[in-house]
Amino acid sequence: MARPTKSIHGEWTSRWAFILAATGSAVGLGNIWKFPYITGENGGGAFVLVYLACIAVIGIPVMMAEVLIGRRGRQNPINSLKSLAEEEGRPKAWRWLGAMGVLAGFLILSYYSVIAGQALAYIPRLFFGVFEGVTPDGAASIHSALVNDPERLLAWHTIFMLITMFVVTRGVQHGLEKSVRFMMPTLFIILVMLVGYAANTGEAFDRALHFLFDPDFSKLSANAILTAMGHAFFTLSLGMGAIMVYGSYLPKKTSIFKVSVTISLMDTGVALLAGLAIFPLVFANGMEAGAGPSLIFETLPIAFGHMAGGAFFGGIFFLLLVFAAWSSGISLVEPIVAWMTENHGLSRRNATMLSGGIIWLLGLLTVFSFNIGQEWTLFGMTAFGLLDYLTANIMLPLGGLLIALFAGWMMNKTSSAEELALGNGVLYHIWLILIRFISPLAILLVFANLIGLLNI
Repeated sequence: MARPTKSIHGEWTSRWAFILAATGSAVGLGNIWKFPYITGENGGGAFVLVYLACIAVIGIPVMMAEVLIGRRGRQNPINSLKSLAEEEGRPKAWRWLGAMGVLAGFLILSYYSVIAGQALAYIPRLFFGVFEGVTPDGAASIHSALVNDPERLLAWHTIFMLITMFVVTRGVQHGLEKSVRFMMPTLFIILVMLVGYAANTGEAFDRALHFLFDPDFSKLSANAILTAMGHAFFTLSLGMGAIMVYGSYLPKKTSIFKVSVTISLMDTGVALLAGLAIFPLVFANGMEAGAGPSLIFETLPIAFGHMAGGAFFGGIFFLLLVFAAWSSGISLVEPIVAWMTENHGLSRRNATMLSGGIIWLLGLLTVFSFNIGQEWTLFGMTAFGLLDYLTANIMLPLGGLLIALFAGWMMNKTSSAEELALGNGVLYHIWLILIRFISPLAILLVFANLIGLLNI
């Protein structure tokens, strides 16, 4: 199969368009929801320091590998890996790595949409003061009322899928690029507003700064290190085909190294700003930093409900959460749409409607797993728990490991050096050592920990 020199879907109009789109893919619920609570659970500053180191040795090298495969292949992840494997004289079976990434994104969006729908539902609740003066039991009751009502949960899931599909139908430049050019600057503006609001908590803001940036290594466990390694990998949307398909739209002259570093820095910046926005509110209200997954939907609404201007800024916070989820949702559906248009001749509109419709239907399993289907279990897990475990613990780390091995060992050094445009210098050899040895070993440790092979 001949390798195309340009994607049939078009290209990003500039380097910054790709950076914004890929950052939008990376920035999601993981940054604003998961990062603060796992930082809280694992002691703060020391965990953040390890996380930053892991971004450097795992995240950036694997992102560079995924972008270079996408741009060199110029097709959807399945076809790109197939044509590059042929070009390098490797088995065509490598295309199944692309298929696994596309499938992972497909499955993730089915439950991600339901969680994002809950964030959508909270926007009017916060703006209209539903949480003013609320007690912990009251906040838990409001959240339970939402997730225990399948009709309401389904309605919000449907709205989120519709707005996601609307953007994807409009194509690379008129849909994906225009949306991220609006959403990402807006997201950063909202984050800065929220940090400014949190700064008014005085002593609590100082405590948050100390908690996030003053490392106490006595609080750092082996499990915390593995958690930091895992989150550094997952936060950049690696292993799910999104960065690869976005890379296929990247102009040839753009430096893969520079954009990968920029995206990683912006993604990390969002996570740290989210921590600075959230922890002062938590501390100011005498709550625990390690509140766990309930931090966003139960703990924070209590904080907003007891502060001056909390209704407005709480609504703004959940708007931020929706923008982050929306930009990620777009990137999750793009690989399957690209595959349908390239391999089956469907128009972008029809491919989006078909794939989006199937994802929406699959999302019903997650909707019902919170209420009428709580007792439907497989391997002791609900549908939501099973999909989350399968994708996050198995498909994504396995995909990331294989991407590293393909780029590091299956691709000829001449091919990777040419695509990365780093010459034969120090930077290229550092990347080669990381992608061949360090990153795969780190991902293997994360993989083993996630599936329970390590007893730490």
